[in-house]
Amino acid sequence: MGFQEFLGNAATVTRLRESVRADRFPQAMILAGPKGAGKYTLALMLARAVNCLEPTESDGLPDYCGRCRNCERIGEAASLEDRVAEAVAAREDMREADKRDTRILIQTHPDVLIVPPDPPQLMIKMGQVRQVIHAAYYRPPAEARRSFTIFTSSAFMKEAANSLLKVLEEPPEHTSLILLAENPQELLPTIRSRAILHRLGALPAAELETLLAKRRPELRPQERALVARLAEGAVGRALGLDLGAYVTSRQDALVILKTALREPDYSQLFRATETYRAGADGQEKTVHLLRALGSLVEDLLLMVAGTPQLVRNVDMTAELERLAQGLTVDWIDGAARALAQTEQGMRRNLLRSLSLDAMAVSLGDR
Repeated sequence: MGFQEFLGNAATVTRLRESVRADRFPQAMILAGPKGAGKYTLALMLARAVNCLEPTESDGLPDYCGRCRNCERIGEAASLEDRVAEAVAAREDMREADKRDTRILIQTHPDVLIVPPDPPQLMIKMGQVRQVIHAAYYRPPAEARRSFTIFTSSAFMKEAANSLLKVLEEPPEHTSLILLAENPQELLPTIRSRAILHRLGALPAAELETLLAKRRPELRPQERALVARLAEGAVGRALGLDLGAYVTSRQDALVILKTALREPDYSQLFRATETYRAGADGQEKTVHLLRALGSLVEDLLLMVAGTPQLVRNVDMTAELERLAQGLTVDWIDGAARALAQTEQGMRRNLLRSLSLDAMAVSLGDR
């Protein structure tokens, strides 16, 4: 266990480990990279490396033991989704008056505070930042050399983002803030200017295929190639992608595209979309469908642009070629806009099946 478990982006990881060795770990840092690139995993690794009670070395650089009290307790936060679900469930059990004042925070170690987006808006809120400020200025590390606060999203409410500037402008010497972002441009320029930026880049598809052959031996070669392309260079996404669920969503997405591009069979469309009902399960299913549809639209653009070697859905290249015949960039641009509008409508709780039907029909009218 240690940094040898982190896959890819060796140069970035080496620079960060060197800062640990020099005892010059930054007080504010942005870890940027695509979803699934390992930003959260790396942030926890760094918190353990700085605070390990029995530090080791690997490749001539600092590492953590993974067994000491600090390493184990920090590592308990690795299953972020499970921890957030537990915190949300605990909040739901409170009285209504207490719910309004309770924000979601994860803390498996007293000196490592993890701040996820707060449901249901899924944004970092003012109440969360207030607690970060209090911890930074009034709670020095109790069991660690250095305290850490890890923001797992760059989606801040405006007031919360402005309040965070105080900590960034006058950070206590004993604390470090790590902000995780898929797109650093979503953060305020005043935040970006006060934090050191480190990027985690995408891994080549060939490297991901080699990794999948070791970690997911149940996948056939063609399936590994498809997963590697769909992951877009993100290790975590490749290892966790449910290929069966994606293929099911993609099949419904194909029905929508064929309804728009060929002689429409509305009965088939309605049979597919009527299963996208209300509730949490329906919401998740709809998100998967829209993502699959988005990947197909992007692949159609690549076909029209004459770069079929770049498509992600490599198992259906022939089908994509047929669908792309006669398409224009303007049509694909309009399809992307319609998809974005449908996603916005879903966030406003519009009827999902009707919204999907309307999108399919509108694409056919373009």
